Amino acid sequence: MPFSLLKYGLSSDYPVDVDLPAPKELKSSYDVVIIGGGGHGLATAYYLAKYHGITNVAVLEKAYLGGGNTARNTAVIRSNYLTSEGVKFYAESVRMFQGLSNEFDFNIMYSERGQLTLAHTDATVRAFRQRAEVNKHFGGRTEMIDRQQIRELVPTLNLDPGHLPVLAGLWHIDGATARHDAVAWGYAKQAAKRGVEIHQLTEVQDFVVEHGKITAVKTNRGTVKCGCAVQAIAGHSSLLLNKLGIRAPIHSYPLQAMVTQPFKPFLDPLVSSSALHCYVQQTGRGEVVFGGGSDPYPLYNTRSTLDLKESLLAHAIEMFPFLANAKLMRQWAGTTDMTPDYSPIMGRSPIDNYYLDAGWGTWGFKSTPICGKTMAELVASGGRTPELIAPFALERFSTFQQVNEMGATAASH
Repeated sequence: MPFSLLKYGLSSDYPVDVDLPAPKELKSSYDVVIIGGGGHGLATAYYLAKYHGITNVAVLEKAYLGGGNTARNTAVIRSNYLTSEGVKFYAESVRMFQGLSNEFDFNIMYSERGQLTLAHTDATVRAFRQRAEVNKHFGGRTEMIDRQQIRELVPTLNLDPGHLPVLAGLWHIDGATARHDAVAWGYAKQAAKRGVEIHQLTEVQDFVVEHGKITAVKTNRGTVKCGCAVQAIAGHSSLLLNKLGIRAPIHSYPLQAMVTQPFKPFLDPLVSSSALHCYVQQTGRGEVVFGGGSDPYPLYNTRSTLDLKESLLAHAIEMFPFLANAKLMRQWAGTTDMTPDYSPIMGRSPIDNYYLDAGWGTWGFKSTPICGKTMAELVASGGRTPELIAPFALERFSTFQQVNEMGATAASH
């Protein structure tokens, strides 16, 4: 076997499956320009090509593929949200995630492990009961469990942390994780195979707007004409919208996480507590990941801070006291673009041929497949909004039809 590998590696004519074509010059025009080369932008390009035959598409990324929030999250996948609109949307995304490895012929390391959210008060228990019923009604697998069931599920969990004893839990069987960069590269590879052009180190700097429509996009590599454009740039959404004079209720906050040295497996489910502002999971490599709520002030930055580390780890140690002596390996942050109702903004913008995929806050990665599919439908139809994303339109903030998902995250905001 080692001999064969050596022979394969030194051969000059062995078959190579190149993920992406070599970089090339921008064309003068495209049918669709997608701004942002993260999971959402690449997924939209892939589904445009696969389901709608639209391949004259350019994905423009100012840095490298999947290098923004796609690479700066904790890779959690779930659908246990509060509203019927949210549950239907994310449940469909979970179903799509389950088949992505086969669809790509590329292992995204999807791992269904379940998510346990802890209830520390009677009010939370009542809210979780309602949440479980909403989830079951719209196809999610979620149920309430008691202290004994929690103890059996996570034997290492401290059920009586300080003044907040655990009363019950919301057990979301569909909770899972996947390798975030593998998801981005799987979409990129398959989109490129179908003729989509992917341009890294290509920053969108401005737009040409004529008669209420986008006619061209100005980049650091020149100006390209386009039939329409899709914005999918996560944390910096509002900055690009400002260039077009589009008002949207988005504020960006840093969101931090950290990971320990590896341990032997002791934690299979993802465990979270909104009361303790913390969630904990163990990766396939044995590292323990800690995450929590966003920083308390707006900032377009991905720096890490000591104060967040101290407060987050204090709560994590309340949940798992034996981790007090664990050594941290690294800490990182992303930039979350939050909306007032903690739901995304998807669909048409005030500019006819400019489509929005923004305001994703802390829940963007888990929506990658369904977001790409529905945004592709929107673009291919010339602006007819798919029913699944109609509740997330920008206009909901002026018509007072918000989709309130406040408190639906693994750690409260």
